Amino acid sequence: MKKIILTAVVAVVLGSCTSTQLYSWHGYEDASYQNSKKNTPEAQAELMDQYQKMIEKQNDLRKVVPPGLYAEYGYMLYQNGKTEEGLVNLKKEIALYPESAPFISRIIKQLEKK
Repeated sequence: MKKIILTAVVAVVLGSCTSTQLYSWHGYEDASYQNSKKNTPEAQAELMDQYQKMIEKQNDLRKVVPPGLYAEYGYMLYQNGKTEEGLVNLKKEIALYPESAPFISRIIKQLEKK
Protein backbone atom coordinates (compact mmCIF):
# COMPACT_ATOMS: atom_id res chain seq x y z
CA MET A 1 0.00 0.00 0.00
CA LYS A 2 2.85 2.35 0.85
CA LYS A 3 4.47 1.63 -2.52
CA ILE A 4 1.28 2.57 -4.36
CA ILE A 5 0.96 5.84 -2.44
CA LEU A 6 4.65 6.64 -2.93
CA THR A 7 4.37 5.88 -6.64
CA ALA A 8 1.32 8.13 -6.94
CA VAL A 9 3.06 10.98 -5.11
CA VAL A 10 6.17 10.66 -7.28
CA ALA A 11 4.04 10.62 -10.44
CA VAL A 12 2.18 13.77 -9.38
CA VAL A 13 5.39 15.59 -8.45
CA LEU A 14 7.16 14.65 -11.67
CA GLY A 15 4.08 15.44 -13.73
CA SER A 16 3.85 18.91 -12.26
CA CYS A 17 7.45 19.69 -13.20
CA THR A 18 6.75 19.93 -16.91
CA SER A 19 7.15 23.31 -18.52
CA THR A 20 4.09 24.98 -19.97
CA GLN A 21 4.52 27.91 -22.29
CA LEU A 22 1.70 30.45 -22.42
CA TYR A 23 2.91 32.21 -25.58
CA SER A 24 4.96 31.22 -28.63
CA TRP A 25 7.60 33.82 -29.44
CA HIS A 26 9.12 32.06 -32.52
CA GLY A 27 12.53 33.79 -32.50
CA TYR A 28 11.24 37.24 -31.55
CA GLU A 29 14.25 38.01 -29.39
CA ASP A 30 16.82 37.48 -32.13
CA ALA A 31 14.86 39.37 -34.79
CA SER A 32 14.19 42.26 -32.42
CA TYR A 33 17.83 42.40 -31.38
CA GLN A 34 19.05 42.36 -34.99
CA ASN A 35 16.63 45.18 -35.86
CA SER A 36 17.78 47.35 -32.96
CA LYS A 37 21.43 46.53 -33.62
CA LYS A 38 21.46 47.21 -37.37
CA ASN A 39 18.39 49.47 -37.74
CA THR A 40 18.33 48.97 -41.50
CA PRO A 41 15.31 48.57 -43.76
CA GLU A 42 16.28 44.92 -44.25
CA ALA A 43 16.39 44.26 -40.50
CA GLN A 44 13.04 46.01 -40.06
CA ALA A 45 11.52 43.96 -42.89
CA GLU A 46 12.85 40.79 -41.27
CA LEU A 47 11.36 41.80 -37.93
CA MET A 48 7.98 42.50 -39.55
CA ASP A 49 8.12 39.09 -41.26
CA GLN A 50 8.88 37.53 -37.88
CA TYR A 51 5.86 39.31 -36.37
CA GLN A 52 3.64 38.05 -39.18
CA LYS A 53 4.84 34.48 -38.59
CA MET A 54 4.19 34.82 -34.85
CA ILE A 55 0.67 36.04 -35.51
CA GLU A 56 -0.09 33.24 -37.97
CA LYS A 57 1.47 30.36 -36.00
CA GLN A 58 0.40 30.15 -32.40
CA ASN A 59 0.99 26.67 -31.01
CA ASP A 60 1.33 27.59 -27.37
CA LEU A 61 -0.89 26.80 -24.44
CA ARG A 62 -3.25 29.77 -24.92
CA LYS A 63 -3.24 29.79 -28.76
CA VAL A 64 -3.18 33.60 -28.83
CA VAL A 65 -0.68 36.23 -29.89
CA PRO A 66 1.68 37.31 -27.08
CA PRO A 67 0.94 40.60 -25.32
CA GLY A 68 2.24 43.68 -27.10
CA LEU A 69 2.82 41.96 -30.43
CA TYR A 70 -0.22 43.38 -32.22
CA ALA A 71 0.66 46.82 -30.86
CA GLU A 72 4.27 46.72 -31.96
CA TYR A 73 3.45 45.21 -35.35
CA GLY A 74 0.63 47.70 -35.90
CA TYR A 75 2.85 50.64 -35.06
CA MET A 76 5.55 49.41 -37.45
CA LEU A 77 2.96 48.98 -40.20
CA TYR A 78 1.70 52.51 -39.57
CA GLN A 79 5.24 53.89 -39.76
CA ASN A 80 5.74 52.11 -43.09
CA GLY A 81 2.71 53.72 -44.69
CA LYS A 82 0.17 50.96 -44.07
CA THR A 83 -1.98 53.17 -41.85
CA GLU A 84 -5.26 51.25 -41.95
CA GLU A 85 -3.63 47.87 -41.36
CA GLY A 86 -1.57 49.38 -38.56
CA LEU A 87 -4.63 50.82 -36.81
CA VAL A 88 -6.44 47.48 -37.16
CA ASN A 89 -3.57 45.70 -35.40
CA LEU A 90 -3.45 48.30 -32.63
CA LYS A 91 -7.19 47.78 -32.07
CA LYS A 92 -6.66 44.00 -32.02
CA GLU A 93 -4.21 44.51 -29.16
CA ILE A 94 -6.91 46.30 -27.16
CA ALA A 95 -9.48 43.62 -27.98
CA LEU A 96 -7.17 40.79 -26.91
CA TYR A 97 -5.62 42.56 -23.93
CA PRO A 98 -8.09 45.13 -22.55
CA GLU A 99 -5.62 46.22 -19.87
CA SER A 100 -3.58 47.86 -22.65
CA ALA A 101 -6.48 50.13 -23.67
CA PRO A 102 -5.37 53.30 -21.81
CA PHE A 103 -1.94 53.25 -23.44
CA ILE A 104 -2.85 51.97 -26.91
CA SER A 105 -5.90 54.25 -27.18
CA ARG A 106 -3.66 57.29 -26.67
CA ILE A 107 -1.33 56.06 -29.41
CA ILE A 108 -4.28 55.54 -31.77
CA LYS A 109 -5.61 59.05 -31.05
CA GLN A 110 -2.22 60.60 -31.76
CA LEU A 111 -1.83 58.62 -34.99
CA GLU A 112 -5.32 59.53 -36.20
CA LYS A 113 -4.55 63.26 -35.69
CA LYS A 114 -1.71 63.11 -38.22
